[in-house]
Amino acid sequence: MLTRRSFLSLTASATLPAQTARRPNVLFILADDMGWGDLSCYGNPRMKTPNMDRLASQGTLFTQFYVNGSVCSPSRSAFMTGMFPARNRMHGHLATEELNAARAMPNFLDPKVPTVARALQGAGYRTAHFGKWHLGRYTGAQLPGAYGFDVQRSVASNDDRQEEMAPGFRAKSTAWIVDNALEFIRSGPGPFYAQLWLLLPHAPLAPTREQLEPFKGQQPGPHVPWPGATQVYNASLRDLDDELGRLFRELEKDGLAENTIIIFSSDNGPEDIHIGNASHAAFGTPGPFRGRKRSLYEGGVRVPFIVRWPGRVPAGRVENRATVAGVDLFPTLAKIAGLPAPVNVDGEDQSDVWLGTSRARRTPLYWEWRYNVAGYAVNRSPILSLREGDWKLLMNPDGSRMELYRIPDDPMELNNLAGSEPARVKGMADKLRSWQQKLPPGPMDATAGQNSWKWPGAK
Repeated sequence: MLTRRSFLSLTASATLPAQTARRPNVLFILADDMGWGDLSCYGNPRMKTPNMDRLASQGTLFTQFYVNGSVCSPSRSAFMTGMFPARNRMHGHLATEELNAARAMPNFLDPKVPTVARALQGAGYRTAHFGKWHLGRYTGAQLPGAYGFDVQRSVASNDDRQEEMAPGFRAKSTAWIVDNALEFIRSGPGPFYAQLWLLLPHAPLAPTREQLEPFKGQQPGPHVPWPGATQVYNASLRDLDDELGRLFRELEKDGLAENTIIIFSSDNGPEDIHIGNASHAAFGTPGPFRGRKRSLYEGGVRVPFIVRWPGRVPAGRVENRATVAGVDLFPTLAKIAGLPAPVNVDGEDQSDVWLGTSRARRTPLYWEWRYNVAGYAVNRSPILSLREGDWKLLMNPDGSRMELYRIPDDPMELNNLAGSEPARVKGMADKLRSWQQKLPPGPMDATAGQNSWKWPGAK
C-alpha cells in the first residue's frame, strides 16, 4: 500500500556535503525489464521482495520516476549522458549492424559524448561497470572503459570473455555481478562509483530448480510438469532480491553503507508476452498503468526508483508528487560530488528533490518511439509524448491520435481531455513538433503510432 509516511526532517538531510569533505560512494543498480509494480514495496500483492522493501524503508521511494526511452539502449544512454536518447540517434535497442543501419542508428554510443562516469572519474572517483551494457557491441564499438570506467566486466558488449554467456549464466548472473562489485569496492579506498546493471528479469528466463522450488505452488496445475510464467518470473525476481540483499549486508559489514548512495531503478517497463523469448515468462507487471515495454504510456516508461543515503535522503518516505527522470542522474550526481554542472544536457539537478526540500520540475520531458508496439491495442501508444507539469500529451507527428491526460488524477490514462483543453493541447503539441524537428532524421515503422484493430464486418 503506497501511503505517505511521516518522517522527521533532520537539518542534515536538507544540505549537501562540503565540496571535498567526504564525497559519498555511489552504487547505481539497474534492473532489466522490471515493471513499476514488480516489487512488494510498490504494492505487488503476489510477490515478496524483502531486501528491496528494506532499501525503500531506509530511503525514499519515488512513484513518478520516468526513463527516457521505452527500451533498453535509449534509456541507458540517457542515464549515462543526461541527454534525451534520440539526440544520440538511440531510437531503439542496438541490434545487428544491418538493423542499426536500417534504423539510421549507430552501432554504439559515441565515446566522445560526456558521461557521468567520466565526470566522476575525472574528479577522483574509482569507477566500475558490471553486467549488461547494451550501448554497443559491433564494429568499432568500445568497451565501457572508453566511457569513463576503470574496471569493467560486461555482457551485451564487446567483452570477449565467454564464460559469462555459458548455459545457465543468466539465472545466476546477479550473484556474478554482486561478486565482481564487492571485489571492486574492497580493492581500494573511496570514493567509488559502480554501475551494477542486472540481466534480470529480462527474457529469456530459465531459473534453476533450486530457484523455482519456493514457488512450486505457482505451477499451472498439479498435473503440469513444467513451470508456468508466474513461477518462472517470481523465481527470477526472488533471486535478484536475495543477491542484492547480500550486497547490502556486505556493505554494512564493511562499514560503507552510511556513506554510500544506493540508487535502484529499471531501464523500461515489463516485457510483453507476445515477444517470443518471453512467451513463457512475461509475468512482470506495470502495476495499475496502461502500457508495457516499447509503449510511451505510463507502464512503458514509468518504473521503480529508490534512493538511499543515510542521514541525507529522508528514510521511509514515499514521494508521490515529484517528477524525476533518467536524464537527471548525471547533473544530480555532479552536484552531489561538488562538480560543475554538466553542459548541453536535458536533465536537471534533482538533488534537492532527493533530499526532500523541493518537488517542482523545471523542464519538460520528451519521448519519441518510431517503431511498432508489441501486444494489445490498448498499449500501443502514439509516436510522441510530452510530460509538462501534471499534464501529459501523446500524439502522432501528423496530428492524429491527440491524447491529453492529467497524470496525478488519471495515472491509468483512461480519460482523454484533449477535446476539453484545446489551448493546452495546441501549446504542448507545438512544443512536441518543435522538439521532434530538431532530432536526427530516420525511418519509422509503417505501424508506428497505430492502435488499429480489425473489427468484425469491417471492409
